[in-house]
Amino acid sequence: MELQVIEVEKPEGSNVILAQSHFIKTVEDVYETLVSSVPSIRFGLAFNEASGPCLTRSDGNDEELVEYAVRNAQKIKAGHLLVVMIRDAYPINLLNALKNVQEITSVYCATANPLKAVVVSDGIGASILGVIDGSSPKGVESQEEKTQRHEFLRKIGYKR
Repeated sequence: MELQVIEVEKPEGSNVILAQSHFIKTVEDVYETLVSSVPSIRFGLAFNEASGPCLTRSDGNDEELVEYAVRNAQKIKAGHLLVVMIRDAYPINLLNALKNVQEITSVYCATANPLKAVVVSDGIGASILGVIDGSSPKGVESQEEKTQRHEFLRKIGYKR
């Protein structure tokens, strides 16, 4: 077995969602879910088949994001991996809808942070064991920082 840490590439200003799914219709169902959740979303998605022809299938409405999704799916090499690259929306706008897609079995992460996938392979297949999302905590927030967080959420419209 081989253990690797693979950096997920993404263009500036984008978010990425890594998930596991299990059926060829994932690509079409996720496409429909994304455009139904946020009509103005820009996205690319890639799905690695784990049987049959074992292809990386892709779709989206932003060619650059489709290319990034495919490149990351190919680098990670895990079967049944779903990579979704998004712009003009946030994962919070999509996650519940994606979790309700019949084929999606789990979501590893949804982030704009630097991201690495921890992958194990046995020469036949590969699997994501987990992710490294951003940086480790550097301390505990102060009262002033709590106030800033509360104000920020209201400023961007997520709280009243």
